[in-house]
Amino acid sequence: MPIIAEVGKKETASDCFVKLKITKKGGIKIDLKSKVESMYGKSIRNTAKKMMNFFGIENADIYIEDAGTFPFVLTARIEAAIKKCFPKKQEEFLGKLLPQNLYSVKRDRFRRSRLYVPGDQPRLIINAGLYKPDAIILDLEDSVAPSEKESARFIVRNALREVDFLGAERMVRINQLPMGLHDLGFVVPHNVHTILIPKCENSDQVKEVDERISEFRIQNSEFRIFLMPIIESALGVINAYEIATASKNIVALTIGLEDYTADIGTQRTSEGTESFWARSQVVNAARAAGIQPIDSVFSDVADEEGLKNSVLEAKSLGFEGKGCIHPGQIKIIHTNFAPTEKEIEKAKRIVLALEDAQKKGTGVVSLGSKMIDPPVVKRAQNILRLTGGK
Repeated sequence: MPIIAEVGKKETASDCFVKLKITKKGGIKIDLKSKVESMYGKSIRNTAKKMMNFFGIENADIYIEDAGTFPFVLTARIEAAIKKCFPKKQEEFLGKLLPQNLYSVKRDRFRRSRLYVPGDQPRLIINAGLYKPDAIILDLEDSVAPSEKESARFIVRNALREVDFLGAERMVRINQLPMGLHDLGFVVPHNVHTILIPKCENSDQVKEVDERISEFRIQNSEFRIFLMPIIESALGVINAYEIATASKNIVALTIGLEDYTADIGTQRTSEGTESFWARSQVVNAARAAGIQPIDSVFSDVADEEGLKNSVLEAKSLGFEGKGCIHPGQIKIIHTNFAPTEKEIEKAKRIVLALEDAQKKGTGVVSLGSKMIDPPVVKRAQNILRLTGGK
């Protein structure tokens, strides 16, 4: 009996649909329906044949409906179809890793904005870096339908290798555990920078992810992968400090308010009074652990004034960044997380006082008659970093 698999999306820009039917004889037959047949038809067919040979498939009928897809998407869709037919095949058909994707990121870098991009939407992935967010999150969780999760893993894996993210921190939000542990095999070996752990409720979940990542780092020790747990439940908020200190690889703690408000039996409002305590708990837990507190997304993409107010409120609570669900939110977030002139001037005076103390060889930093504690000095230095020292 023939084995048949279907993956991908028909008539979707930058994507393709693949139907693979394994046969007993007849060799490899390719039926291509492409909007770019005249320019790329030969290349698409050659790629399909090459992949069949790579995976040792001698007889198959392949139907490809192409809407102008990218090479990394075509190979992801074909491989996903093959793996559906042959789940035990372990080989991976990997495209060339772009040299510009070999950069690393620092632990304390800016994470003012992180742009969520659904892992099964290649047309959004390919241009994400152009909007200059501090981080790009290739999402495998809530934004991907259950039926699309398996094939989305191949797209995200290939994107990490073949898409230029223009210097943004390359993040992946895995699925809720235990499914998320399977996701790690698709992203950890391909220079992902940070893994987001959704619906995190205790330190054991962080340690599970950390341990699984370590298995891959044994194979390639140059990879340093950071973690960002997402607090999305009442229990997660209660355990926020335990979670924040569960691993030395955690660089930030964030909160997801849609799930949190549902968990406590209420609805999210523009005023945010229902989540004030939870957000404050996350900030305090992050600060106590020495990591960055990052706020939830603002879900109304049309309300620019509301987003501005939300950012200013988040900043006043102690958050250092916010999630984005649309590129149009990035500039507003960056602008309103920027230090005020008053904050910049004060930071300059503090840093000058530090330099003066160092020259004198004293361990005490003071501004006028007031002593300056080390955390205040660090904050001043961070403010000047945000403004390029101006």
